[in-house]
Amino acid sequence: MNSLNRSNLLLLLSIIVCACTSEQEVSKPNVLFIFTDDQTYTAVSTLGNPEVLTPNMDRLVNLGTSFTNAYNMGAWNGAVCAASRAMLISGRSLWNVNEFRNKWKSGDSIALSQTWPKLMEEAGYETYMSGKWHVDVPAEKVFQNVQHVRPGMPRDRWEHSKMVKLFDNEIANGDLTADEIMPLGYNRPLDETDTLWSPSDTTLSGFWQGGKHWSEVLRDDALDFLGRAQESDSPFFMYLAFNAPHDPRQAPMEFLDMYHLDELSLPASWQPQHPLKDPMGTGRRVRDEALAPFPRTEYATKVHLQEYYVSITHLDHQIGLILDRLEDLGMEENTYIIFTSDHGLAMGKHGLLGKQNLYEHSMKPPFVIVGPGIPKNRRVDTPIYLQDAMATSLEIAGIPKPDFVEFNSVLGLADGSETKSFYEDGIYGGFIGYQRSIRKGNHKLIVIPAAKEIMLFDLKNDPEEMVDLSKDLDKKELISVLFEDLEALQIQFNDTLKLDPKHFL
Repeated sequence: MNSLNRSNLLLLLSIIVCACTSEQEVSKPNVLFIFTDDQTYTAVSTLGNPEVLTPNMDRLVNLGTSFTNAYNMGAWNGAVCAASRAMLISGRSLWNVNEFRNKWKSGDSIALSQTWPKLMEEAGYETYMSGKWHVDVPAEKVFQNVQHVRPGMPRDRWEHSKMVKLFDNEIANGDLTADEIMPLGYNRPLDETDTLWSPSDTTLSGFWQGGKHWSEVLRDDALDFLGRAQESDSPFFMYLAFNAPHDPRQAPMEFLDMYHLDELSLPASWQPQHPLKDPMGTGRRVRDEALAPFPRTEYATKVHLQEYYVSITHLDHQIGLILDRLEDLGMEENTYIIFTSDHGLAMGKHGLLGKQNLYEHSMKPPFVIVGPGIPKNRRVDTPIYLQDAMATSLEIAGIPKPDFVEFNSVLGLADGSETKSFYEDGIYGGFIGYQRSIRKGNHKLIVIPAAKEIMLFDLKNDPEEMVDLSKDLDKKELISVLFEDLEALQIQFNDTLKLDPKHFL
């Protein structure tokens, strides 16, 4: 073959390869990641709580597979969402990413390239982000398209003089100092006459800052990008992160009118306050816990539940409009949707309000996958981590999982082609130095080092974790085994907190 013919052949092969590559890029499925903030796993109507109105989250559940035991691994500080998001974006486990994030802060180029959106971009995806970020690297450095980057939470309007009046007795007693006084939305409601704060009052800043509710701004951002994505030859990866239902839980009056206090139920595990709240690191100086008065009252708990549900129903409405646009554009058949939240929330259970604990209600969010080949209205009870969303999307995109990604794709569990758990050694939980936990099989052990206390629950028979079995003599061997398994997970995840079982048994 002469050189001219060889050149022509090589050119033809090159054209064919390029054409095939381009066709592969176009045919790759889109990935739409919908992320809420502070939404517990039961805060979806069809997943077990008919009191909360979520027609569009129900729609996702009915269209796909729901994981009923998705866990967040924990946090290194009170802002549990920051740790959750760092794990999600990096693929690294709790204590490993806590160390790794220093590389983000220094602008390390390799560390930036190892993020979820960068891996998707390298595979030919157009990446887009809007909403809450709260990760130690600017979103603009890892996403190609960025709109309205939000902080960890919206800020209430401060009413210092009114809060001095509410807290002056505690200040006089030395329980609080002046710099610990909270904004108007905290330590409320004191009773039925406490009407200083309303979720529909647009003058109170928070989600209303900027003139339009942040959930609605995110909706508009998403609708705009979907319109542009339809004209693109590249598949898209959309990261839509709602701040709701994180406090301050605000929404228009039409949504507030959907809920009435006398129709809401207190949680089965409700109590005025947790007996171990201080050694657990969940006392009154924890921001989430300071939202309601101590001790909790039934009335205050119901008011906070009402506002929580209102916020969820409002954001659910925005999700519905996004799903409608996806269908109107004819893009739903080639799009995978992963819906979850960064962790759960107590909302009155066990005398707690926040997520700074290792009970099921605070570790577990909803987790739903919808897309080609995913069975409809299916439930999977195999325990996973919510951070498995990253590895799952990589498999969807045809990207081999990098060695540094510690979490796993659950696509096979979702479509039914796999049944074996990746986490048969147990699900690990850690909150600063205050709490550790392991779930293995149907049993869960929670360790509170400062109190030298443990709690043991049978999640199959006691899903609300109301019956502590740790004092039962016939559970002593089980507890010893769980301690050993927890220690093995600590070693696996580089957790250096020492737990000596003899201090707890």
